[in-house]
Amino acid sequence: MPRFNLLPLLVILANLGCFNVTHADQPAVQTFDSNGVKIAYFVQGQGEPMVLIHGWLSSAGINWALPGVSGLLAKDFKVIAMDVRGHGLSDKPTKEEAYGPELVQDVVRLLDHLKIKKAHIVGYSMGGIIAANFIAKHPDRVQSLTLGGMGWLKVGGVAQFGFAQIGKNDRDANAHALCGRSLSKLALTEAEIKSIRVPVEILVGDEDNFVKKLYIEPLRQVRKDWPVVEIKQANHITCIMKEQFRQEIASWLKKNSK
Repeated sequence: MPRFNLLPLLVILANLGCFNVTHADQPAVQTFDSNGVKIAYFVQGQGEPMVLIHGWLSSAGINWALPGVSGLLAKDFKVIAMDVRGHGLSDKPTKEEAYGPELVQDVVRLLDHLKIKKAHIVGYSMGGIIAANFIAKHPDRVQSLTLGGMGWLKVGGVAQFGFAQIGKNDRDANAHALCGRSLSKLALTEAEIKSIRVPVEILVGDEDNFVKKLYIEPLRQVRKDWPVVEIKQANHITCIMKEQFRQEIASWLKKNSK
């Protein structure tokens, strides 16, 4: 998981022409009330619905619209991209109990708000942790899952312990720290991973060795049936910028469409 603000880096790269950005990639932002917390999101395109969940310290705009991911997917799907609470244009609660399982419930409430029974789910990094927990807890709401830059956040594992330490000694209740720390509560057991029955694909940068070692290698021991695709010349930060990343998501979604 990245530990710094991605916005300055991504804005610079965008200005240098490293992103495929069009006006179609900048849809209007809407909001809804999720149990007292305002959640911002945008909807783009027509077709089978899919939800995009961004990484920690990022937003729907930075993670999905700016690199052209949502624009490409909107050609064939109804793309719904949300700002996770504590990020972007969504509210930023400063209470511990506002995060953890509530991050997953926001996805449920967003689908309910839009009157969508089932959707494809795509999550990157933190978004992958939220997405994996969502599919384990609400399998009837999922048509397919794409985990980007993430694998298995294991109950009792080193990563779960690491997340639990984020901002633990800070006196101020920072929304980013609270959100990051709460991810430890979304870890899954081996039984939960094995119980997942919908199609799952994993995308990871070929240079993202930390994620591959900590999250993906343990997952491959349990779910050998889940394909892992390495994005060429990509690390954890640059993966979302790659054309291959966008195309792999589109291909997986089309493969698992009705």
